Amino acid sequence: MPPASASPAAEQLPARAAAVWAALDPLVGAGTPLRVLDVGGGSGVFAVPLARLGHQVTVVDPSADALATLHRRAATAGVGDRVHGVQGDGDRLHEVLPALPGAAGSDLVLCHSVLEVVDDPAVTLAEIAGALRPGGRVSIAVVNRAGAVLARALAGHPVEALALFEDRELAPGRGRPGRRFAPADLLALVEGAGLRAATWRGVSVVTDLLDAASGADPAAVRALELALAETSPYRDVATGLHVLATRP
Repeated sequence: MPPASASPAAEQLPARAAAVWAALDPLVGAGTPLRVLDVGGGSGVFAVPLARLGHQVTVVDPSADALATLHRRAATAGVGDRVHGVQGDGDRLHEVLPALPGAAGSDLVLCHSVLEVVDDPAVTLAEIAGALRPGGRVSIAVVNRAGAVLARALAGHPVEALALFEDRELAPGRGRPGRRFAPADLLALVEGAGLRAATWRGVSVVTDLLDAASGADPAAVRALELALAETSPYRDVATGLHVLATRP
């Protein structure tokens, strides 16, 4: 499959996000204003570029500091009127959305780097599914277990890498290394929430492996990311996983 081209808005994002934007671009770049809900969107890394495309974006995040940064970033970009932040948790959206006119029945919900840290990913996805209109989409990005195993190993931590691989505690009393997902895990969660998943992508297949001083051309890295994102075996060892799912 040939790599997708990046939109001008996508160029504002780091190369490691290229695969996520490639999935979103046909939807958010079509010229139709959307109601977007960004769960855990924090300081607006995706919210502000989406607002610059003309979309109305509501960010729900538990961090007051992150939301303050969001509002400053949106104001600086000239889209303060299209970005709204509210403090709240993704697993309790049913308590937050009634106070946000237009946020319920969203056309698009972003759930990026959230399922790793919530108490129950299934509950959070069910809440998100309930916030979508029929036919609405949800963009889900999580940490890939295989990529995390390789990253720990390459960093010189084979004991931690093996613990991640075996999905067990690092050592007695040290707890687990954090929730990570295999593609099958993610797809099962999506289907359990009553959503229909499209093809999953690898996020940052090579970007996180490159030394900061490598001097690699960012445009070339982005093009490589897009080329590898949907292709095994490369996507299987990416830092993250991404899927775009639909509420029937």
